[in-house]
Amino acid sequence: MSGPQIVLVGPMGVGKSTVGALLAERLGCAYRDTDDDIVTAQGRAIAEIFVDEGEAHFRALEKASVAAALAGHEGVLSLGGGAILDADTRALLDAHPTVVYLSMDVEEAARRTGLNTARPLLAVNPRKQWRELMEARRHLYTEVARVVVATDGRTPEEVAEAVLDALELKQA
Repeated sequence: MSGPQIVLVGPMGVGKSTVGALLAERLGCAYRDTDDDIVTAQGRAIAEIFVDEGEAHFRALEKASVAAALAGHEGVLSLGGGAILDADTRALLDAHPTVVYLSMDVEEAARRTGLNTARPLLAVNPRKQWRELMEARRHLYTEVARVVVATDGRTPEEVAEAVLDALELKQA
């Protein structure tokens, strides 16, 4: 198989980075996060890109970052929460048999992220904003995913194990 062994999608704060790193360790491969790629390439935080250039500019950077990672990374890959908004990105994900949607409910999101204002899309009324984001995105996560793994009430280690079990992957 060319491309990533596992691609993780899901909302901000669900634990894609933490679980992704654990999965890479267990599979004996490299871990990559497209949000980190963007921050490194731009030399500034995603929140700054949103403020300085706007969401559309960030989404263009994200689309390019995801396409490059899907084509060139063979380990575990985590995508930013909004990456699935782009139709071309969703089409690219269709070619990958190991896309996993990590899900959580709003209470779990509040516990994990505090639904704080450091997240540019959650600056005002974070719980309401999170619910609205999820209503707009949930069907897209489900559309691109081969499996859905709920993270509510689970440790990152338990989530990683559930992902490996769901995909029937052997650990290194």
